[in-house]
This record gives sequence, C-alpha cells and structure tokens, in this order.
Amino acid sequence: MTYQLNFAALWPYMPELLAGLWATIELTAMATVGGIAIGIAGAAIRSGKNATLRRIWGVYVEIIRNTPFVVQLFFIVFGLPSLGVKLTAGEAALIAMLINLGAYSSEIIRSGIQATPKGQWEAARVLGLSRARTFFQVILPPSMQRIYPALVSQCIIVMLGSSVVSQVSYQELTFAASLIQSRTFLSFEVYFVSTLLYLMLSMVMRQLLLLAGRRYFGGAR
Repeated sequence: MTYQLNFAALWPYMPELLAGLWATIELTAMATVGGIAIGIAGAAIRSGKNATLRRIWGVYVEIIRNTPFVVQLFFIVFGLPSLGVKLTAGEAALIAMLINLGAYSSEIIRSGIQATPKGQWEAARVLGLSRARTFFQVILPPSMQRIYPALVSQCIIVMLGSSVVSQVSYQELTFAASLIQSRTFLSFEVYFVSTLLYLMLSMVMRQLLLLAGRRYFGGAR
C-alpha cells in the first residue's frame, strides 16, 4: 500500500498555520527580551555582595533548571488558580517562558562575568565608578560578548520549547498544526510543513540575534 502525499489539501488552512506562526513569533519575542533582562538582573544579583539575595536567586535557578518546562507551565496554569491567581493561556505561556529563560540566561551571563579579570573591577573602583556603573558599563559588555552565542542557543531552545504551550490551548504553531491534522488527517503533510516553519524560524531568529549581538556587543559571533 502506497501513501499519496496531498500537500495541496493544506492550502485552505495556511492562514491558520501562519496565524499560529505569528503567535509563536510574538510569544518568543517577548520571552526573549524579558528573559534576557531577567538574566542580566539575576547575574548582577549572583555576582553581588548580598548573600541573602544570592541564595534566594540560586534557589530559583536550581528549581527551574531541575524541573521540566511542561511542569512549570502546568503549575502556572492549573496550580496558581488554586491560590486565586487566574491567567489566560497566553499570559501563563509568557510567564512560563520568561521564568525559564531568565533562570538559564542568568547562569550563562554569570559565567561570562566570572571569566572577567578582577582587575577590571579594581580599575573601575580606582576611577570612582559606582558598583552599578561598573557592572553595566565595564563588566557586562565584554561578558555578553563572551557568552552571546550560548545565550542565543538558549533563546532558540526556549522558542522551540514554546510548542509545549499548545497543551494549555494557546493557539501557536503546534496548536494550529494539531487542529488542522484533526480536521484533515494529513499527519505527514501537516507536521512536515510545521517542521519546516520551525526550522525557518530558528534560522532567522539565530541570524537576527547574532546581528544584534554584533551591533550592541561588538564582535559577538
């Protein structure tokens, strides 16, 4: 028995696939910007002198890095309402991606900061710069340059992991693909096209982030 491919039957459903792709792009863009911001804040805390804040942030990082993303998502969607916190599927998906990327990116950025020679801290102190100015103007830029490729890879991993949010009925690309498959039963064709869309999105996202890195961190590759 031979299977006849029928990609033409998917054409009427392309608007739904593209709408799902756009929802994935929007969610990823917000999670990437917010997650990196959280990561920078976390790296500053982990590199700071306040031991209590360092321990609290360390607990957060360990919890996120040692639990599955889908469990984190389900806790936000199904667990928080028990405490009176009710969120839409989109809000829950964004929060889950933010806290996930924030934890991972803070450790990636911290590794770059730890590789910074201590002489740079001392030189900034001699010049009379505050610790905050030293961190953001002297330490952070070269640290970001060192770890930027790893940070880009982590952002892409989080983007690909966003497919899990279809489990809570957020209408992104995987949700759209599953819905179309249930209507057409064209499993191979639907998931082949969605695979290509994820591949395209990953490649475009990597190039855009690397271009941004070269612009803002001078030489990130």
